[in-house]
Amino acid sequence: MVHKPKLGIQGPVVAWQDSWAGDASDRIMRTGTGSICPSQDRRPEPGAFIDMLRELEADFYVHHAIPQGEGYSELLHDMTEAGMDICIGNEYGNINGPWVEGTNRYDILDEAILEAGRSDRCIGLLYDEPEHLQINAAQYRKDGWFPHWGSTEGLSLQESRLKVEHSVRDRIKHVMNLMELSGFNGKTMPLISEHVFPTSFHTYARAGMDICPKVMKESFQSLQLSTALGAAKQYGKSMWICADLWGPDTGTWFTRFPGFPGHSPEEFDSALKMSYWMGPSHLFTENIDVLLQHTSSGFKKTEFGEVWKQFVCQYITEHPLTWHHSQADADIAVIHSDDSNYGQNERLFGNRALDRQSVSHSESVFHIWHVLSRGTMPTHGSCMHIPGYDFPRHELKKEVLLERFPLEKGYVGSGRQIVHPLFYPTSNVLVYDDRVTQEQLGKPKLTLVGGSSLSDETLKAVAKRAEDGGVVVIAEWLLPENSPTAIRNSGAMGFGQWVVTNDFLEGNVREVVEPFLGEALCWMQRFGSSEVRMYPGNREGTTLDFDIRV
Repeated sequence: MVHKPKLGIQGPVVAWQDSWAGDASDRIMRTGTGSICPSQDRRPEPGAFIDMLRELEADFYVHHAIPQGEGYSELLHDMTEAGMDICIGNEYGNINGPWVEGTNRYDILDEAILEAGRSDRCIGLLYDEPEHLQINAAQYRKDGWFPHWGSTEGLSLQESRLKVEHSVRDRIKHVMNLMELSGFNGKTMPLISEHVFPTSFHTYARAGMDICPKVMKESFQSLQLSTALGAAKQYGKSMWICADLWGPDTGTWFTRFPGFPGHSPEEFDSALKMSYWMGPSHLFTENIDVLLQHTSSGFKKTEFGEVWKQFVCQYITEHPLTWHHSQADADIAVIHSDDSNYGQNERLFGNRALDRQSVSHSESVFHIWHVLSRGTMPTHGSCMHIPGYDFPRHELKKEVLLERFPLEKGYVGSGRQIVHPLFYPTSNVLVYDDRVTQEQLGKPKLTLVGGSSLSDETLKAVAKRAEDGGVVVIAEWLLPENSPTAIRNSGAMGFGQWVVTNDFLEGNVREVVEPFLGEALCWMQRFGSSEVRMYPGNREGTTLDFDIRV
């Protein structure tokens, strides 16, 4: 079996006006920077833009709809005529409104969904960073506190999680009913949840969305992908990947805007290959601005465009993929309730009034990843949006006026320019939530169980894993008070080992976990009988070397 992910490219946000909406695209904020960014290049005509998508060998185009609808019908018509698939995103509406009452969320209007359905080319509705906008509800909308899927004030952490799940499920049901009542098959219009933080994958997948982790960005890559892989596998959903070129770093590369791109061409190259070897259903890059310039003589590829072209035209052809992300099979399973905590330790699922104990227990996942990554990930968060990280792009924003962009040769500032590596060593980890069943869990050699809550079914599943020969390390606070003595105390359990702890960083836990950590400088992920082994390609770990064992 050969699996080739569908390849896509997301539209421009600062390079040039939208080819269909024209001036209207310059009258709204198209980035999350908090200001309108004037376009830098001349606008390409629709035909020229589509021809360039073809030259870049895109299977689909990711288009964020202008909330007022300018150019939308013409876009769908031209994509249909060109035989190219399209994914419709909601980012511009999230940033500018209009918002669904009581939320900071923009939903593509019903008639626009039906028009996309009639085109027979729309492959899904992309929800941009909904986990971020549920947690950080004031990111764009400033007139109150309106989380993405509705208010969770006054609820417990578990009730907050369920509120989000039910709201997402209701939206999916609405779209499916809309399609079916109009003579379409509702399953042809999936909703895709695109995440910048490694949180809430399981909540959205359980509610019915396909999931899309962003890579590069400010993520710890092995944590981000292991979490998304586990959620997709547990709930049987498709996994897309967005190779997001926005990021923290600066360097001597073509730069459209502070943080855009915030990764080197070499890192982009490794990130595309890393994403490909995860076996996603779809893989796209954000955004086309970085790949191309549009000049008086037409399109010109940047160094990033050359990386993309080499990847799609040569690398994929020379390296056929013989597995799918659903075949991921763990040696180490991390189980934790989906608490939406990436290190902010507040506003979990948008709830500003949670008790300290729930928040404290949610932090245990950071300790687990610190141990599993041989101390390379911090103990106080799961991405770089936490204390201790100073992004070079901030200096660029202060030192260079907006009208000077784009910078053909990038920016070299006064301090260290690279804070974001791709490489963090972990050994074949998948992440499941606190509802994983015995069948879904499989037979990992090591299972670590943290977070704020645990279902009775999952507790039985991990106990059975120990009885059958696995090693289980579990947080004491997750064990019911009436549990049998054998459950509440560390020791042998059947053919395996059961370790109860109040601190995943304690020495005893580290001793138990150490034999399962694999090679010191290797990140490994297994799919069926095939192994993807990744090693740091340079001193900073911003590039990867790949050893594919089939």
